[in-house]
Amino acid sequence: MARTNSSAKALELVLPATSANLGPAFDAAALAFGLYLRLTATPANDFSITAQGRDADVCGNRENHLILNTYREVLEAHKKRIVPVALHIVNEMPIGKGCGSSAAARLAGIGLAVHFGGLRWSDEQIIGEASRREHHPDNAAACWIGGLAVARMSGPAEAQAVRVQSKGKWPLLFAVPDHPLSTEQARSVLPSEYSRADAVINIQNSMMLMAAFIYGRTDLLAAALHDRIHQPFRARLCPLLPALEELVGKSGVLGVALSGAGPSVLVFLDARIAPQKTKNLIEAHLKSRSLSAEVFLTEIAHKGARDQRGWRTRARTRRDR
Repeated sequence: MARTNSSAKALELVLPATSANLGPAFDAAALAFGLYLRLTATPANDFSITAQGRDADVCGNRENHLILNTYREVLEAHKKRIVPVALHIVNEMPIGKGCGSSAAARLAGIGLAVHFGGLRWSDEQIIGEASRREHHPDNAAACWIGGLAVARMSGPAEAQAVRVQSKGKWPLLFAVPDHPLSTEQARSVLPSEYSRADAVINIQNSMMLMAAFIYGRTDLLAAALHDRIHQPFRARLCPLLPALEELVGKSGVLGVALSGAGPSVLVFLDARIAPQKTKNLIEAHLKSRSLSAEVFLTEIAHKGARDQRGWRTRARTRRDR
């Protein structure tokens, strides 16, 4: 059970960015990584927002604000009083670039509703509500529980999610282009049907990918990240992907995957090679292809939003079903 209710004082949330799909694990797996949406919500006489950090103008614009809209909608749906809050937001996530910013914002709104509305929600309900709004569960699961998460919808607004314990070191690099790509546009280029061969290859590669994480088999990444469901069709919208795929197996690049629906790209690095050396190689390679991107090093965030600052939810019981 959350420790607070509608009479509570300020709530602090720390939500990690996420990279979904991970090649073949389309809509089923995601990694949380070390960029964060941090917010403090304090009961107030009226709604207000202050914001700093990346895309502060977007985060601070009250009009059609994803966090506040989600907060209001959840409370209204459950006939709870809407407590006005003053939000202070510090954002590190690229918005609209495949790093899970919308899932984090929706989870923040749901977290506020659970906290100030006194809702007795389990992890499954919190992730499920965010997944229902996102139309897929992977980003929401990784953001809430942290680490490498696998997830599936188990009801209209419930999700099952498991954090997979990865073995060894997994240094990461992200390449983030200048311009965003909407999920709707990225989804529009996908075919409505796939061959049995494509489906089987993706299932096999997804299983191999999970084995790579569990056993620390980084040598499996290059093949296990191969995808036939979404990346081949999104490559023309995400030119960083084919450019970075050219580096797999060279100078510390173990594998490459589109981050979520794109346009950002997640790169898995060889821990035996200095990350900065590989970063320099990637930046030079992109420049040689006349591609502009922000390139930064990061790592898996093993703590999710629920693990930060003592946030707790109750275990789900038979009576909730």
